[in-house]
Order: sequence, then C-alpha cells, then structure tokens
Amino acid sequence: MAGSWIRFEDHKTLPAHAASSREILNLADTVTPAEHDGCMDTSSSAEESPRNWLELPQDVTAAILQRLGAIEILNNAWRVCTQWRSICKEPSFWRTIDMRNGGDIWDMDEDLDIMCRQAVDLSCGGLIDINIEYFGTDELLQYITASCTGIKRLRLVSCYDVSDEGLCETAAKLPMLEDLELSHCKFSEKTLEVVGHHCPCLISLKLNTQGFHYPRIEEDEEVLSIAKTMPELRRLQLFGNKLTNFGLEAILNGCPHLEFLDLRQCFNVNLSGKLGKKCAGMIKDLRQPFDPTDDYEYDATLEDDVSYSDGYPSGFSDIDMMTNEDDDDDHYDFSDFSDAHGGFDYPSYNGYDSDLF
Repeated sequence: MAGSWIRFEDHKTLPAHAASSREILNLADTVTPAEHDGCMDTSSSAEESPRNWLELPQDVTAAILQRLGAIEILNNAWRVCTQWRSICKEPSFWRTIDMRNGGDIWDMDEDLDIMCRQAVDLSCGGLIDINIEYFGTDELLQYITASCTGIKRLRLVSCYDVSDEGLCETAAKLPMLEDLELSHCKFSEKTLEVVGHHCPCLISLKLNTQGFHYPRIEEDEEVLSIAKTMPELRRLQLFGNKLTNFGLEAILNGCPHLEFLDLRQCFNVNLSGKLGKKCAGMIKDLRQPFDPTDDYEYDATLEDDVSYSDGYPSGFSDIDMMTNEDDDDDHYDFSDFSDAHGGFDYPSYNGYDSDLF
C-alpha cells in the first residue's frame, strides 16, 4: 500500500507539533524505506542501501513512535500500517502517556479529554507516567485513578480546572507516586500537606510559577507544608516561589535527603551568610535566585508591576505601602469577605460514558 509509508527524511511529512523530526531521524539512524508498491525515497543517493522500516525491531519502532506524543499517535501514527497499529494497541506501549500540546486547546479539533481517556483505557491499568497540560479536570483525574493506581509520575501543567479537592482525592489513590509536578497551577498549602501524607514515596516535586521582582510578597505556607510532610524528597524545584529564608530553613531541616534544589527567581531568599553555607553544604546541585534560566522549560520572563520598579523605602513592606498615612481612620476591612466566603464549594463530579469508545 502506497499509504503505508511515512518518509521520515522529508520533514514536511511530520506534523508541526510532533517531537523534533531530527530527534526521530537520529533514533532511527536516518534509515530510508525500501521500494514498496511503487513508493520509494527518490531523494536518497545511489550509494545508500534502502531499508524497510517494517524490519526494525518492535521495541525500536515503539521508541520512535513514543517520541511523537499521545496526541499525534492517536491522530495519525497508528493508522499508518498494521504493524504500527499493533504496536500502538499493546498495553505496555501506554505505560507512559504524554499529552503535551501547545496550549491552544480551544483552537484544536481534537477533544483532549476524550483522547486522554482513550489512552488510559489502552493502558489496561498499567499506566505509570502521565503528563497533562492545560486541559486537566477533577473528573479526568478521577477517571484515570479509577483504573490506574500504580502511577509513579504525575505531571500537571497549567491545569486550572483541577481543584484542591480533586488533587487530594487523586493523591489518596496514588500511594506509589514518586514524581509530582504542579507547574503553573494553584493549590493551597493544606492540599500540599494532604498530598505529602498520601504519597510517602515522593522523591521529586516541581512547584513552579511565574517569577516576580515586585510587588515583593512573602509566602512560606507552601514550603512549610512540604517540609512537614515530604521528608524523602531528593529533588525540589521552586522556580518563582515567594518563600523567604525562614521557609528555606524549614525545607533544609524537613527534607534532609535533598540533592537538587532550584530557587531561581525566588527573590525573597538571601543566600549570603550561614544559610547560604548550609545550602552549599547540603545540596549537591543548587540553583540560586539569580542563576541563568536558559535550561528552564517554561517562559522565565519577569512580569513585574512597573509601579514598584524603584523598590520600597527601607523598612517598608507591601502591607505598609497599602496604608494611607494621611488618613489613619480609613482602613480596608476584609472581615465581611472572610465571613461570607468561609469555605470553598467544590463542584460535584459528573459521570462519564465509557461507551464512547
């Protein structure tokens, strides 16, 4: 069948959002397909001996296909030929599900939620590593953990529709979780504490956010929860976190096995003096607040409020600067808001019709 071949040496045949075509070429050792039903690579030189892609070992083919990511696999790759389809239907192929995407989910023709559920079904409960970006929900996590409780790595990026309650319920079903990323998501310190209690095997945590120079807000609650409940951590990335030296001291005391610590754009931290020496003595790989961000996988652009660009007068904090010196009687009162919003009303779960597959 002429449609059974993909010319990997022709970059235009690979989708724009697929993994780097050069990576795939390198993995495949830049082999070219043999003549088959009139389809042959005419760009190859006469000296090259063409090779049939179907002759590649199955594990090599699987490794190449997995570079594409789950979206491209389900959309195109498993329709190429019967051998590829057979590989893509193996439960072992779906032990890792990578749902990476460009973030423009509203402009995509695919329903990523449905595709992710299909991939989870194909894993037959053997899923151990999953990456969800931009489209995660409480209901999706509930669907995943209903059949896959052996997950060791969970990556949530910009999943704004995952609630505190949803993450807590997920953590309760993943006692073997070792690697957790919650980048550009917002969860409370109580939720992080619950995650730590439910996931005693956790050795790696990424809790990344947007970095700001100003306004200078100090928040140690998140890291105090981490220090309290995640003593086995070896790797901790806190890019853009608002922790202070107090929170950092708690991390060092509560996570004695820590080997990697990323504090880039954590501008409330001052590593001079004894604390800096303590970090240097404990942490093998330490990234400091002003270290380069070239290898950071997300946008590291600082989006500061320019009205704060000159900094504060010495001795003043953000709260101090909010008060009006000329009108001491006019203070903001948040008590009514606190009383009216004493608790968070979590949405109920909706059922999911698995017969769609």
